[in-house]
Amino acid sequence: MPRTRIPVAAFLLAALPLAAALAAQAYPHAFPRTGVTKLFENERIIVWDVKWLRGVTQPYHRHQYDMAGVYTVYGPIRVTNTDGSVAPIKPFDVPRPYFQLKGITHKEEHIGFGDAPEREAVMIDLKEVSVPPVTRTGLPTSFPRPGVTPAIDNARVIEWDYTWTPGTPVARHIHDKDSVEVFFEPGTIRYRTEDGREETRTFKRKDARFVPRGTIDTEEAISGTPRAVIVELK
Repeated sequence: MPRTRIPVAAFLLAALPLAAALAAQAYPHAFPRTGVTKLFENERIIVWDVKWLRGVTQPYHRHQYDMAGVYTVYGPIRVTNTDGSVAPIKPFDVPRPYFQLKGITHKEEHIGFGDAPEREAVMIDLKEVSVPPVTRTGLPTSFPRPGVTPAIDNARVIEWDYTWTPGTPVARHIHDKDSVEVFFEPGTIRYRTEDGREETRTFKRKDARFVPRGTIDTEEAISGTPRAVIVELK
């Protein structure tokens, strides 16, 4: 029986998806790595405390998830793409809300300019889980609210920058979306839930708190002026 000859071009085209998949597997996920600590994980997110450490060589990595978060300390870093090109350095003010699509491949390393600080952030890997918001007739949603600054709004998240005013309670509301509060300025907040339970929590910079959708509460800053970037998940 004569053997069927497969055209070389057809063979190469068939091999391309496999080659692309193998190339993607060659790069580790962005986290964990040296200078990164997992804060917590659930069915929707993985939250990381990230530091770009001075003098530490980092590997190339690929971001396997869409990512949201907030930079809490600015420090210069060198971002090198796989082709060797280097992204320009762009200083920014903090806190800086952030969002990045998955699939980006690069490496990021601290640049030791004199006594330049090490960059810090809380980054949130967004799993491929989408859930509808929860509302209740007659109750406002947690955001927007007076005094909040909108930062980012896209298909995956809404991000807000908010500072609690001491002695000014936030009226009862429903958290219609799962959310992560990443604190920038320290302070103490008292929460009262719908069933009458009361909780008082003191936050420091880079503390992160997950608030499940459907939570109904009031909030009041009782010490300091706590400030946070709130990441609501769509």
